[in-house]
Amino acid sequence: MIEEKEIAILIREYLESHHEKMIHFLKELVALESPTREIEKQHIILDFLRVKFEDIGYHVILVPGKLTGGYLYARPLDRDRSLPLQLIVGHCDTVWPTDTIKNMPISYDNGMMKGPGIYDMKAGLTQLYFSLLALKAIPAPIKVTPIVLINSDEEIGSRESTNSIKSLAKICNRAYVLEPPLGLDGKLKTARKGLGRFTLKVTGKAAHAGLDPEKGINAIVELSHQVQQLYAMNDFEKGITVNVGLIEGGISPNVVAPESKAVVDVRVLNEADGKLITHKIKALKPLLPNVQLTIEGRIGRPPMERTQRNQELWRIAEEHGRELGIDLEQATSGGGSDANTTSIFTATLDGLGTPGDGAHAPHEYIFENKIIERTALLTLLLLTEPLNKNI
Repeated sequence: MIEEKEIAILIREYLESHHEKMIHFLKELVALESPTREIEKQHIILDFLRVKFEDIGYHVILVPGKLTGGYLYARPLDRDRSLPLQLIVGHCDTVWPTDTIKNMPISYDNGMMKGPGIYDMKAGLTQLYFSLLALKAIPAPIKVTPIVLINSDEEIGSRESTNSIKSLAKICNRAYVLEPPLGLDGKLKTARKGLGRFTLKVTGKAAHAGLDPEKGINAIVELSHQVQQLYAMNDFEKGITVNVGLIEGGISPNVVAPESKAVVDVRVLNEADGKLITHKIKALKPLLPNVQLTIEGRIGRPPMERTQRNQELWRIAEEHGRELGIDLEQATSGGGSDANTTSIFTATLDGLGTPGDGAHAPHEYIFENKIIERTALLTLLLLTEPLNKNI
């Protein structure tokens, strides 16, 4: 029987022999600009990926969205139905508008490969594709069948694809998410904060600011009191953040403001804190008389916590890292991803993309020499025995 160390060597050799093809594939993906809200652009890149997956023996379904480009689902055409499933999740949308590449072209600088969306997360999609190719080439048994979901709405909260991700995660032994790792040394993400969005609307009473100011009720003044109460809910030691990121109100400088609004971003490390903050926000009461508060919102993405099964997957990754000569570390991310969703239903490991920096920033890049080792790591994880579902 072929030993794990030998498998790791074979995988690495295979990927190194395909390095140029990987970089070419990655360049093609980056050149296919794919801003989230441009549905036609999403259809183009998803169709590009459809052809690629079909070429390597996968059955592919493109599921259109109502308001987004939809998502791609792929599974091997030839599979052993007795094997459990493992889900690989990626996204093809980016935050960059069309033609960003004219000012942010694909380029190299001291080992860094730059381009819009290259780090978040077209390098991850490249790793995914070449890992599946490596699985076909390496003489090692696959004991958990890989299935793939690539969505086009992750950057806006996976609004249309989340239900499908949930359905697949429920039937999978584990899930791997190819978001970029954390920090320049590429820490894997084993915990993520949960995210909530709340809107607080204040209804006061309009009056002439010069003639009858005492007859009005200023909704902006009321909102200023509410903002202070919201800010007081921050607990940085516990990882709870409550950020009033957007406010608006009033209709004219000479009118006592009859209405105002605040949009609040909430992040928490665990479900209990999410419930606590949700209760506190929805329990807010007006300070001024005869004012109406309307509060809407919820924790939309639950936290990805360091559950026993997630930590078991991390332990396996750490071990595979040592086989590849990578000293891996784990970390908590303040942002959310589809891993927040899969983690509710199955063991999940995130941040399996290529190390680099500059997500959503003009200096976005990956370390080109890291794409081989991180693809090898993903391939070894895909070859891992099924996890014990009882943990």
